[in-house]
Amino acid sequence: MAGGGFAVQGPARNYEGGVTTFVIMTCFVAAFGGLIFGYDIGISGGVTSMDSFLKKFFPTVYRKETEKHRENMYCKFESHLLQLFTSSLYLAALVASFLASTVTRAFGRKISMLFGGFVFLIGAILNGAAMNVAMLIIGRLLLGVGVGFANQSVPVYLSEMAPAKIRGALNIGFQMAITIGILAANLINYGTAKIEGGWGWRVSLALAAVPAIMISVGSVFLPDTPNSILERGHPEKAREMLKKIRGTNNVDEEFQDLVDATEAAKRVEHPWLNIMKPQYRPQLVICSLIPFFQQITGINVIMFYAPVLFKTLGFGDDASLMSAVITGIVNVLATIVSIYSADKFGRRVLFLEGGVQMIICQVLVGIMISMSFGTSGVGKLSGGSANFVLFLICVYVAAFAWSWGPLGWLVPSEICPLEIRSAGQAINVSVNMFFTFVIGQFFLTMLCHMKFGLFLFFAGWVIVMTIFIFFFLPETRNVPIEEMNRVWKAHWFWGKYIPDDAVIGGQTSKQQTV
Repeated sequence: MAGGGFAVQGPARNYEGGVTTFVIMTCFVAAFGGLIFGYDIGISGGVTSMDSFLKKFFPTVYRKETEKHRENMYCKFESHLLQLFTSSLYLAALVASFLASTVTRAFGRKISMLFGGFVFLIGAILNGAAMNVAMLIIGRLLLGVGVGFANQSVPVYLSEMAPAKIRGALNIGFQMAITIGILAANLINYGTAKIEGGWGWRVSLALAAVPAIMISVGSVFLPDTPNSILERGHPEKAREMLKKIRGTNNVDEEFQDLVDATEAAKRVEHPWLNIMKPQYRPQLVICSLIPFFQQITGINVIMFYAPVLFKTLGFGDDASLMSAVITGIVNVLATIVSIYSADKFGRRVLFLEGGVQMIICQVLVGIMISMSFGTSGVGKLSGGSANFVLFLICVYVAAFAWSWGPLGWLVPSEICPLEIRSAGQAINVSVNMFFTFVIGQFFLTMLCHMKFGLFLFFAGWVIVMTIFIFFFLPETRNVPIEEMNRVWKAHWFWGKYIPDDAVIGGQTSKQQTV
């Protein structure tokens, strides 16, 4: 059967209670966890484009970058050590995400957020005070541990606290915080690059302490989720917390579903082995492929290396940093669109539209660069061409920011039942961090060897992932997390993996919507 989306009809449950100020505020504070991730994504590209930073830590890159003869523009920033400065954080986050999974399940979501913020703070101090490359890398590794813990716990926290009907909007608050962190970093880089004396990069790196303090202090005052409280054996506290976040005393139906899910989870001694069972095949595949696809869109080429990329294309120092600020503003505004759209139009529509838009932009950017630099890397973009390339990159960033950016975190966090939720989120974070590391470590080398074809390479992958979404991702909008198996059971492909007794709420019926 062709097509991949089904509307599940029948006994979908509408729990009592509304959207309370309490739950909005707790999710707002928890979303601060995205700031530390976003700030770091944005800060590294600007710092690595500053001559004072390159001269102190990467002198060979500085000499190559300042040469005035007709060099190969594709290769002027190629340096494995320089790329390691950016990518080492994500290698640490990859390892930390597995430890974070255990901590999140055993001690609660807020403890993971608190620990992540504290370790990130230590890393920010080390980076700001760095005297050599070793201090830089150690600081980056500690930042990575913080990011791994925050990215593991925050999306799960948001999904569990939010009512189903606005789960998308509240969860996208995490991505919103990431984009604000990126924009703040871009603005700070633009300002610190003008500091005389060549120490502006220290300010940029040290200011990572600000979002670290925000999430650390905020998490102290956050309540834990009813799911987590139940999971740790406190049913009455969990019931009271559920009443508080839903704003009603009549939570019996939702609470019973949470109890049933928790009991099922307790029977699972080894969640990592459990998620490999056939009945969890949809969650395993989605939690593995969505983060892989998110990174292979090529977005972090722009987020990590925007100033470097713009300097490679012939923009001046100020122009390259300002162009990064412009893309950061577009990123924030487009994420606001997704907050409104994800629960109104659904996840699939945004995934598919965003994919088509990214494909068109990447192909056109590749063509524009090939016309100006060819395969030799010698040339220059004219003023009009440079502005058009910047426009295309902004349209590409907008497409990502209202589709794969927020949904890449939202969908994996909302599809896993409690018994495999920590394991599923750990897979999501670790796969994301691994391929973020790969992109961060090898992009400048890939640009040097693949030249303009690199943008066509990413466009090809976006075609693949858009086809995957069309056929294999059902719509999860407005479906309570504990009833998500009904969606998989109704799907043309995944339905065969879901046993009948795994579906809450009785019968399901399939209605093709594609």
